[in-house]
Amino acid sequence: MNRPIRSYVLRQGRTTPAQARALETLYPKYGIAFSHQHISSPRGAPLILEIGSGMGETTAEIAKAHPEVDFVAVEVHGPGVGSLLNRVAAAELTNVKVVRHDALDVLEHMIADGTLAAIHLFFPDPWPKKRHHKRRLVQPAFAALAARKLKDGGILHAATDWPDYAEHMDAVFSQEPLLEPAAQAFTSRPVTKFESRGQRLGHPIRELLFRRAGKAPAAR
Repeated sequence: MNRPIRSYVLRQGRTTPAQARALETLYPKYGIAFSHQHISSPRGAPLILEIGSGMGETTAEIAKAHPEVDFVAVEVHGPGVGSLLNRVAAAELTNVKVVRHDALDVLEHMIADGTLAAIHLFFPDPWPKKRHHKRRLVQPAFAALAARKLKDGGILHAATDWPDYAEHMDAVFSQEPLLEPAAQAFTSRPVTKFESRGQRLGHPIRELLFRRAGKAPAAR
């Protein structure tokens, strides 16, 4: 898929010494280098891709609550990757792998069609200014790609605290022929510190659940 406009900017955020050590010492253990080789669960477990894992709080909590599921977290920012690696190591999680690369490249080249139990897209950058809307990750081409990677009945679970972006995502996903509204998520989603802060500020949280048309997913 040809997409020259990136949905993110590599900001010059400060990497702490602990995060830097994690990138050096833990990424070789928990990381997967970008390639054109497909990722699969070595034990045949359901596989979930999390796009934009941020500082890793949500990823680590969900993985700890669902040891029967394997997770691949995709994040481009070094501090976030380092933070997630430290969380994974501290909790001794064996069901999380991390890819430090652009999520669209990972989806297109590292995930085989029809293999994901779920895709998590929690609080992506809303790019609120109208002139920046073209940078939003959720566009028709993304919806088509994501739907193709899901198993029959696989869940696309998105969340945002920007009403305008919620309406945009709902419209885009609703127009994708391979997707239909879903009644429940594949896994539960913990409330993050970022989300709690938004709620205190009066930001409405919108959950969007769609499934790949087909049989129902396994029970939560």
